Amino acid sequence: SQSRYKEEQAQIDCLALNIYREAAHEPEDGKVAVALVTMNRVKAPGFPDSVCKVVQQKTKNTCQFSWKCITHLPRIDQELYKYTREIATHVFLNHHMLEDITLGALFYHADYVRPRWKKLEVTTKIGRHIFYKPLEI
Repeated sequence: SQSRYKEEQAQIDCLALNIYREAAHEPEDGKVAVALVTMNRVKAPGFPDSVCKVVQQKTKNTCQFSWKCITHLPRIDQELYKYTREIATHVFLNHHMLEDITLGALFYHADYVRPRWKKLEVTTKIGRHIFYKPLEI
């Protein structure tokens, strides 16, 4: 239906923007990986149940995706965004069939930051991002 299509497009827009702001200059698999972490969160307990809500999520006052807390972001490069949105669309519509190159990751950070995260294990490194999932208890 028309409203379902519109809602889907809105979710894809949120995903595309998150990929763009988090991984615009990463290789394609780095962009896909950010998209997969976002989708993994949508499916995981303890996270919101839509892409837009996952992207906007805050814990206390900390944005889960740091760009959401930055007031003056650089202008969007339309060509790069268009490419990023194609990736977002592909992952959004096919994530249940895609190989998860993040190996189930729900978290990641750039390799030049050192967060003090506990109870997480590294799943993989793609581009400049290191991916994590909760430790199996």
